[in-house]
Formats: sequence, C-alpha cells, structure tokens
Amino acid sequence: MTVEIALDKARDDSYEIFIDTLSKLHLDTKVAVVTNPTVSGFHLEYLLRQVTAKELVVITVPDGEQYKSWETITTILDEMFENRFNRRSMLIAFGGGVIGDMTGFASSIYQRGIDFIQIPTTLLSQVDASVGGKTGINNRFGKNLIGAFHQPQAVYIDPYFLQTLPKREFGAGVAEVVKMAVTFNSDFFAWLESADLSDSVQLREAITQAVETKAGVVAADEKEKGIRAALNYGHTFGHVIENETGYTRYLHGEAVAIGMVMANELAVSLGWMDREEAQRIKALLERYGLPVTYVIRDVERFYETFFLDKKSSDSTVTFIIPRHLGEVEITDSVEKARVIDVLAKFGE
Repeated sequence: MTVEIALDKARDDSYEIFIDTLSKLHLDTKVAVVTNPTVSGFHLEYLLRQVTAKELVVITVPDGEQYKSWETITTILDEMFENRFNRRSMLIAFGGGVIGDMTGFASSIYQRGIDFIQIPTTLLSQVDASVGGKTGINNRFGKNLIGAFHQPQAVYIDPYFLQTLPKREFGAGVAEVVKMAVTFNSDFFAWLESADLSDSVQLREAITQAVETKAGVVAADEKEKGIRAALNYGHTFGHVIENETGYTRYLHGEAVAIGMVMANELAVSLGWMDREEAQRIKALLERYGLPVTYVIRDVERFYETFFLDKKSSDSTVTFIIPRHLGEVEITDSVEKARVIDVLAKFGE
C-alpha cells in the first residue's frame, strides 16, 4: 500500500534588496536585533531610530568567525525563549557575514522557522553574504557545514555603514566583488580595473552590479544544485586556508582572495586561463591590499581537507575553475596529481 502526501510547493520566497539610505521600518511583531559589540558601538543607535516594533530586544554576541558556533546559536535561541518569542516574531541580522549567517540559521530552526531581515554592515556581507539565503555555522571539520537555506524577508543595504569599516574589512569585501565579476561578468571586471572604490558613487555602482549578478544566479538556482556553485570560486581553497589557520589569521574575503589565486594557478596549469588574465585578477586583488600568497606546509593534508567541502563527494573534489574572465567551470574531473603539483608551488 502506498500513501501519498500531496504537498503544495507553490510558496513564493521572493524578496527585495534595497540599496539606499535605510528607511523607517515599522514591524508589527516582536523583534530581536542580533549584533556584536563592534557594530553596536558604531551604529546601533542609528538603527534603533529607524526601527519600531511591538517589542524590540537586542541580542549581542561576540565578534569574530571563531564564534560562529553552536554555543553562539544557543545564546541567541535562549534569549528568544526567555523573551517569549513565537512563530510570528522576527529577527534582524545587523552586522557582517558572521552575524547574518548565524541570525539566519537561528531563525530557520527557532520553532521550526521564523522570518528574518538582513541589514548588512560590511562590504562583504552587502555584496554577497546577505543575499541568497545561505545560513550556517562552522565546526571543527570545516566552514558552514551545519546550516540551512532560509531566505530573508528583505535585505537593506545602506552604504552609510561602510564609513566605519576598517581597511582590511573593506578589502575583504572587494574580494567578493571581484569574484562576482570573474565568474559571470567580464565587462564588470574591466570596469573594476579602472574604478576607484574609495569614491562613494563608484562604490555604490560596484555594490549594485555585484548584487544584481548574485540575485540573478540565486533566482536561477536557489539551492545550489547547479550554476550557483560557481559563486564558490576561490572558496574551495579559501575554506581549507581558514580551517588550517583556525579562522583567526585571515578574514573570510582575504582567504577567498588567496583561494582565487590558487584556483587561477590550476586554471593556467589546465590551459583554461592564460597567464595574463590570471595576473590581471591578482593585480586587482593586490590593489586593495588583499593577500595573494600562502605557505602550504603539508600539501597532502591540504588536499585531503578539500573533501570536507560541501560540493565534494567521498572520492572526488569539486573545483570552480575560470576558463576566461566572465566564464567558469564546475568540475570534479581534475586529477589529484595535477592539483598536488599546483599546491606544491605554494609549499615551503
């Protein structure tokens, strides 16, 4: 005997991304703002002037990738239970990518899922982490290995928040902007080569182009079963670097920048990308103070850590490798020996 559960899959999770000065938000429910001491010290008063709710709670968690953990998620959930949040309540992620990922994940599992809003305050989170509904935390095996796809109700990108961003954090965001251009838009990359992102007008244009690029990819492949995986260009290598350094030496965007350089070396080795294009990408990253080198102390161990990547399987590693500017390929057919040869170039 077979019993079918005929579920209606017609739910529309579409939402809007507003790139402008933060408008007044009137939320007819109980709301918690999740943030960290750094962001709240600079901007919490500004945010609270813009947000009204039936009841508003501020949940402050430690600042840093190393706190993207079950312990911090438990802190957020405990505060919600203590304040008697229900399924109609809402979270606001107010911070960078770490805050956005954890707030989204907490909202996805609290009473089996409640709504949340993204208000990203770093360039990296504005152009990448806040868009697309990826949420999660790290564990000792790797980065973002525990999580869920849970789309926000809306994303509010206010470039005002970037005024207090340290130079390293800004550069980390540029790495993700460059990633978008290399993977999907060669004209955008050429524009970035001549642009000055210290100019507020050009910075807003770069944010807009990066967000439009990612929004189009997410709309085509929300759950990363195909083309969206291309946005992990630089991440396969970068996540291993973060893992090896305990998430403390490099900002995420810095590790991704090194990862892009490594992926480009593999692309050149395969004959997919010419050396000139690889050098153009490296030069653009260096222009914004991003690291482009890393010493691999144990090449074999570095390679084995690839298998903790979510895109890889038990026996094959999936790489995102550029063929040209604006074109990448997702492949699991690169021989281990070739990868080892490329990694050895970064060895001691």
